[in-house]
Amino acid sequence: MANSINGVPLKLIAFLFFCGVLIILSPGGLCQSVPGVYIFGDSLVDVGNNNHLALSLIKADFPHNGVDFPTGEATGRFSNGKNPADFLAEKVGLPLAQPYLSLVSKWKTSNTYPITGVNFASGGAGLFNRTDLVEQAISLTQQVEYYTLVYEQLVRELGSDGAQTHLAKSLFVIVIGSNDLFGYFRNNSKVSKKYTPQQYVDLMASTFKQFIKTLYGMGARKFVVTGVGMIGCCPRQRKQNPTKECDVEANYWSRKYSNDLILLLKDLKSELSYINYSYFDTYNAMNNIIQNPQAYGITEIEEACCGLGNLKADIPCIPISTYCPDRRNHLFWDFVHPTETVSSIFADLFYNGPQNITFPINVQQLIEL
Repeated sequence: MANSINGVPLKLIAFLFFCGVLIILSPGGLCQSVPGVYIFGDSLVDVGNNNHLALSLIKADFPHNGVDFPTGEATGRFSNGKNPADFLAEKVGLPLAQPYLSLVSKWKTSNTYPITGVNFASGGAGLFNRTDLVEQAISLTQQVEYYTLVYEQLVRELGSDGAQTHLAKSLFVIVIGSNDLFGYFRNNSKVSKKYTPQQYVDLMASTFKQFIKTLYGMGARKFVVTGVGMIGCCPRQRKQNPTKECDVEANYWSRKYSNDLILLLKDLKSELSYINYSYFDTYNAMNNIIQNPQAYGITEIEEACCGLGNLKADIPCIPISTYCPDRRNHLFWDFVHPTETVSSIFADLFYNGPQNITFPINVQQLIEL
């Protein structure tokens, strides 16, 4: 049976036909603009990879997680509903990206490939391996190795030129760094004894830069990068303060690392000829909510919705925990993760927000390049 028509691989023809169908069915021909979304990161964008890690202590595949997800069931998302990765997929007209580990067995049996993208994110992951001392998480290094397999499969199926065309128009979303900072400011942290805060954030930035360059070498051209939020203001950090105030030092270094990200992205733009990016200032976006929550329909910025104890942060969101009746007015779902409402707010901002929050361009403008 022929594998090509006039030298054009059948898989590439099928891919172009698929896009043509979506152009007809989707407003604005979005398939042509964004054929795939590839997600790398931590629990903020994990859609179920940790469900497949037998030894992982960080999972969300149980109630009350997912109470507001369309199915009403826990999926492995650390949220009451959807997370930012889900909202982005919807905005560009693509299916929600599936967790990589859920697709591995399917690829082995059907020889298919992830035509609309893959989610590699893992709860507990950081820029450095075993950041949060969990028993098991997909490190950033491993996430890149998994992407390498996907990249090779795309080249086999679409051909080198076809794969490059697909990847050059796709979005590469990176949400990571919070766990590294949580690990540094944890009590009796080993890394805090080895590095000064400045040395540590510098190492984080250099590690991130190499990660971007590695992905660029395998076809990535359009990056969506999010800075670290105000980690010192999450319930887990606030509860350590008798006044429930934010951890000022943790916030300072979160801001410092985010500033380093901005500088390194500018450097990469001058180093790599075809790279384009949109940076989302998570820190300021979160600060805006904390300073003026009513403008966003938020009434509770300190206490988690789901959990038990002080600020509902002594015990995480597990089946024996209680959860608030109205998740829409809470900043935090559990002791570190935002509610679906806040994830939606963030997704709106990084997709088409103003330049003081997402720069040098927003994601909508990135897509149009």
